Amino acid sequence: MQNPIHAYAVLCSTLALLMGAGSVAAQVWPTKPVRLMVPYAPGGIADTMARFTAPMLQSALGQTVLVESKPGASGSLGTEYVAKSAPDGQALLIGLAAPQTLNQFIFKVGYDGLRDFAPITLLNTNPLVLMVHPSLPVRNVKELIALAKAQPGKLRFAGAGGLTQFGGEIFKFMAGIDMVHVPYRGGAPAVAATVAGEAQLTFANYSDAVGYMQSGRLRELAITSARRFPQAPELMTIAEAGLQGYEVEGWTGLLASAGTSREIIAKLAAIVQQGP
Repeated sequence: MQNPIHAYAVLCSTLALLMGAGSVAAQVWPTKPVRLMVPYAPGGIADTMARFTAPMLQSALGQTVLVESKPGASGSLGTEYVAKSAPDGQALLIGLAAPQTLNQFIFKVGYDGLRDFAPITLLNTNPLVLMVHPSLPVRNVKELIALAKAQPGKLRFAGAGGLTQFGGEIFKFMAGIDMVHVPYRGGAPAVAATVAGEAQLTFANYSDAVGYMQSGRLRELAITSARRFPQAPELMTIAEAGLQGYEVEGWTGLLASAGTSREIIAKLAAIVQQGP
């Protein structure tokens, strides 16, 4: 029979060697360009955050950081790609609330939003903005609800699946109205489609909405967060505007595949938290 004390010593030595190997791997990482995956079409909040984050990582790591868009299935395709990537820190993900949580209750996805990822850091939180085409004869949430009730099934709202659709579906349910969701491959294309009149309204990420709000090409009615947004304090919340209890807010984070070393995770987190 093997001496248990000897076996324990061997186990401890093995663990020490493995931990040391992990530290060495973290020191030499990255050995090639890092891919930062965006699971939606270019131009939206995920793309914006990726292009804000990539230069920080590239400067600190001394290695190229490539921003890649892989849209489809409401963000699930790009998310799954990183979930199934090697846990070596070479493929990172701009994670969003919908692909990480909601999609698993709506679609059959090839990943688990919690178990298959290693969280690195939160990048931002982002409410949605309820916006309508200027041709729609409404100036506030109550008028929109009244119009939708008078024309059941006639109003179309553009979204990209996930949170932008979820925001509209919750609005429909709580207001007791019928509207039709028109899907697009990303938040920015959905907003552009509303500007073009393909849909009458949209629930858009604030970053996708702000330019159209300022130009007047879309009319903002309210924001989806529970409290007013600091960047637009004049914009009433949907709850304040008459739909009490309504609240939808998203987030964006930086993720790696599960099993990525703690040294790499800590290094990435420190870079982003330090800022540009």
